[in-house]
Formats: sequence, C-alpha cells, structure tokens
Amino acid sequence: MSTLKRHFDNRSDLIAYVKELAPWAEGNASQILGGQRECKKRLKNLNAVKYGKTRNYGNGSVSMLSPYINHGVLTLNEVRNHVVKDANDTKLIENFVRELGWRDFWSRFAENNQNLLWNDVENYKTGYESDDYDDELPEDILAGDTGVACIDSFIADLLNTGYVHNHARMYLASYIVHFRQIKWQIGARWFLVHLLDGDVASNNFSWQWVASTFSNKPYIFNLENVDKYFGGIVDTTRSKNRVLDASYPTLHNRLFPNLEVQNG
Repeated sequence: MSTLKRHFDNRSDLIAYVKELAPWAEGNASQILGGQRECKKRLKNLNAVKYGKTRNYGNGSVSMLSPYINHGVLTLNEVRNHVVKDANDTKLIENFVRELGWRDFWSRFAENNQNLLWNDVENYKTGYESDDYDDELPEDILAGDTGVACIDSFIADLLNTGYVHNHARMYLASYIVHFRQIKWQIGARWFLVHLLDGDVASNNFSWQWVASTFSNKPYIFNLENVDKYFGGIVDTTRSKNRVLDASYPTLHNRLFPNLEVQNG
C-alpha cells in the first residue's frame, strides 16, 4: 500500500492530488480549509459569548468548528475546556456549551439505539403516516432550483461549500419534510453526502426533531422568520418566496390539514 503524500507547495497542488485519488468526486473544493493549523486558528478566534447571542442569525458568530470535530481534528472536550478556561462568567457561555452537549447526547443516544438512526423514533405528529411521505428528492431540490429564493440559496451553500448555517439546515429540513412531504431519511441522507461536518447521529436525529418523529410537534417556519435572521444575506422578497409568505396558523392549516385547525 502506497504512502499518501502529506506536504504540498500550495493548495492547488493539494486539490489536484485529491482529485487524482478520487476521480469520481464531483464539484469543486470547498472554501473551508482543513488541517490542524486552521482548526487552531478558529478555536483561538472563537467567541462563545457572542455565539450565544447571535448564533441564530446568518451572519452570527458561529464557531465553524464542526467539520474539524467531525473529522477528529478536535474533540468536544477540547472545545469545552477551551471556552470554560477563558470564560469570565460561565453563564454567558451556557448556550455554546449546551450545543456541545447536544452533539454528545445524539452520539450517545445513537450508540445505544443503532436501530433508530434510520427509523422513526416515534410516529409523525403531522396527521400523516410515514408511508404518506415520498421516497425520493425531486430534481428541483437536488439542483437548487425550487423557485423559492431563500431555499435555493441554502441549497447552493450545501452543494458548493459543504456547509450550511445550522438555522438554515432547519429551514431546509422543514421545507423538504413538511412543505414537500418527503421522508426525513431521504433529506438526511442527502445532507450526509454533501456536508463536511455530516455526523450521522447529530444529522439524523436533528432531522427527526424537525419531522416530529423525535419531538412533540413538527418544526415549520415562514418568510418573516427567514427575513428576521437572514434578511440581506439571502433573497427574502415576497414575490420570490410565495410559498413561505404566510402566518404560522395559515401555514399550519395548509401543511397539516388533518390536524386541529389553528386560528390566527
């Protein structure tokens, strides 16, 4: 077995070498840099306090450490110890540490419930059965050409960079499962094909949370919510996002007609 080359004069040479190793790989290299040097740089620049205040916003102070954690460059415990060591008030970093805890929880839950990684933990709470959902992603979603401008922007991030803001992942999952009525497993598998930080436990159980097979209700969103958190980052004009332009009660009644009607 030949030894892999480890040192390169520049990133272009590295990319060319990887393409030689994986000629079947499609697309371009992600703009996210790998390696310990970049990982340490991001860890050093991490602002856990600001993360807690802005993490839901598209331009918020997210850590971007998940790809390095997923590929074993960094452990959850190392990240936790780093932020705790530098914290003046541990209450201010609770939101960040809680997210680390969720990732650890999903991993431990998966370890003890391997049969639930790809199967519904509970029944859908949408008024539909699992068999009512489609088994394939349509071409418009795969190509990022749904006609819903903000959704297409998030899909472009997934396809072109291998990374999507966590809040946008929830939007995409909700759109696929509830607006397009496709099984969560299909969307979860699609994410894992493209995401650099595609941890199967965190990914799949998060999809189940959105779908309502591992939560007490389905997660839905509307255009107003996208505009609040991503306005100015993606196109949130009403004319290009009509399917999302409604109140929550209206969307609930439209998406889940078999459930009790909500007033609003």
